[in-house]
Amino acid sequence: MAYTGQFTSPEPARAQIDAMPGLTALEFGTAWCPHCIEAQAHFKRAFDAREDIAHLKVEDGRGRPLGRSFRVKLWPTVVLLRDGEEIARMIRPRTAEDVQRALALLD
Repeated sequence: MAYTGQFTSPEPARAQIDAMPGLTALEFGTAWCPHCIEAQAHFKRAFDAREDIAHLKVEDGRGRPLGRSFRVKLWPTVVLLRDGEEIARMIRPRTAEDVQRALALLD
């Protein structure tokens, strides 16, 4: 699965995320967040180059249970998972190299 520009609706349950097989990039943010908007080109380039990573984009905010279960505090935050277990996370990556370094932890 390549980069997705659309937020997942409805928000998946934590149990669904924990049960996902393989590699997953779980992106938390909002459509209006300037940091999220700036990072999209980096995410697109990186995730389009990695067909082995499922990319899920989740709109986050106060009272959203999935983001709270991952203790997300800043946007964008991308939680990198292998078979439902967190391997690494990116918080406000600023460059394509930041994204590539984090994805390399999955290899």
